[in-house]
Amino acid sequence: MRAGTPLGRRRSSTTSNLARPPYASRAVEDWGTDVLIVGEVDTGLLRGQDPSSTDDGRRLVDLVLGERVLVATRPRAYVRSPERPVGVDCPLSAPSAARQVRGIGTALQRAAITDHEVVQGSAYATLVQSGQSARQPWSHYLARPGVIETVGRTRWAELAESLAAPQRAPTALDLGAVARRATDDVQASARAGGASPFRAARSRLRWVAQVEPGEAVLGGVHFEVVDRRLRLLRFTTSPAAAAVVAAACEDVALHDWLLSTLIESVRKAAIGLQTRAETLRRLLPAIDHLLHLWMPAARADVLTERVWAVLEQRAGFSRQWDTLVNRIRDQLSVAVAATLAAATRQ
Repeated sequence: MRAGTPLGRRRSSTTSNLARPPYASRAVEDWGTDVLIVGEVDTGLLRGQDPSSTDDGRRLVDLVLGERVLVATRPRAYVRSPERPVGVDCPLSAPSAARQVRGIGTALQRAAITDHEVVQGSAYATLVQSGQSARQPWSHYLARPGVIETVGRTRWAELAESLAAPQRAPTALDLGAVARRATDDVQASARAGGASPFRAARSRLRWVAQVEPGEAVLGGVHFEVVDRRLRLLRFTTSPAAAAVVAAACEDVALHDWLLSTLIESVRKAAIGLQTRAETLRRLLPAIDHLLHLWMPAARADVLTERVWAVLEQRAGFSRQWDTLVNRIRDQLSVAVAATLAAATRQ
């Protein structure tokens, strides 16, 4: 991807920054009937031994000079940066495709910290058909932040399939790189605090929402675990602001990372193979950093609630989480019972 410019204050040596025009989220019905909303979310454990305070979190995600950071304390602690447009001019489909589509415009990049523990970088854009056959001046694209215009005839179903694929061409649109850059910015600013007692791999959620005017709020939900790092989410939705769709996908990415990390923690604890004391020692970081974070659709809206209703029915996120949590608590209960029994015998 030829990424033009993060239009914000943390300046890269390889990119130049441009003034960011004011804008508000727009519902996709403003763009017409052929619309895709696409994005990727990078999720990981916030670096540092001690969780950040709310003030620290606000500082870490303050990516855009002069813009307010979103801060929430109910129902959970949450800070999120303002969106930062990033210039895009690249192919959208694979080189082998019979009809390669070019995209020009800007994607929106943002970062968030949840409950002082988890950091997420996110990038998303609305894809619409260009009204022109030739490339326009950058002022045209900067006036529409978060919108990538497709140049040439676009077959939207084929394009959605290509963007939702696990593999992509090196030159194709890579919103994952933009999302990772936001995560890296936060991690680079986080205080070191010594060696972290808990290590967890990052995960990536690549998502594509196809807008179907007149359709129900949500349909055609498909969620896939590709490997240990990559997940794919695809669905259709009625017209909605791209930021709302992105927030729903960020919530899914957060809880998929939590579940995947807890699964790995329980696996490494080797329950039944190690001594009880060793098993609990290995589980303590997960108890301290993960178990209190499970809260799907905490900042509920209709789309997020509908997405979670489908995922809970089909993939059983919360059922698997509850099973793992109960298994950990059983280990704690048995250890406490054994300690009390030993104490009474003395």
